[in-house]
Amino acid sequence: MQIGVCDDRKEIREMIIDKVKKLYPAEDIVSYGSGQEVLDALHLPDILFLDIQMPGMDGLETASELRKLNRHMIIIFVTVTGDYVFRSFDVGAFHYLVKPFEDEKFAEVLHNAVRQFRERKTERMGIKKEMPSLMVTTKGKHVTIPLEDVVYAEVFNRKIIIHTMDTDIEFYGRMKELEKKAGDDFYRSHRAYLINFNFIRKYDAKTIYLENAQVPMSKQNYQNFVKCYLRFNQRKGRNRGWDIL
Repeated sequence: MQIGVCDDRKEIREMIIDKVKKLYPAEDIVSYGSGQEVLDALHLPDILFLDIQMPGMDGLETASELRKLNRHMIIIFVTVTGDYVFRSFDVGAFHYLVKPFEDEKFAEVLHNAVRQFRERKTERMGIKKEMPSLMVTTKGKHVTIPLEDVVYAEVFNRKIIIHTMDTDIEFYGRMKELEKKAGDDFYRSHRAYLINFNFIRKYDAKTIYLENAQVPMSKQNYQNFVKCYLRFNQRKGRNRGWDIL
């Protein structure tokens, strides 16, 4: 695993490199003084701490070009202002650190990034984790539904309807219990709807647009939804940005 640090200020690069070495002394750490240096490198790092406000090509422009070369790179922006946080989603940033930051926060972000890198490496080697599933009783039969196949669930006529890409499954149950079983990949956008973050294509303050459906967004849930969706993308290391209307 190679960890890169890109900042036009030498003292900042050395400070971040020192923190990385204390946490992962055995890993290869490389330093870049500009975005162009990263792009010109013979080998791109697996994880990159990238300053946004740099002369010439800034961090956002650099990240945009890097995405053309390596869509899997884990990019962590480091800057002095939070003004660019939403633009960072457009290039699939893993996290956004605002200077000065505490050692504990830095360690948390880097540990999560390393864990994401190792999980992806495991998947590329063909070692897959067993996916969680949900068992329901419908029409007198017990049916097992992989949670990764669930696009969303809704309450209708005192029943829960689970919608997958291929079919709809009705059963008697409580949405609160389903929400608890579904886990962190799902969010209760409305009292009658539970959506799978993985199938979101875009959203606004009133509607979430999924792969094959639209579901309502409760006004009081919107701000919390945005925070939870950000954490989801950070946890998954998603490289696509958010499509915010």
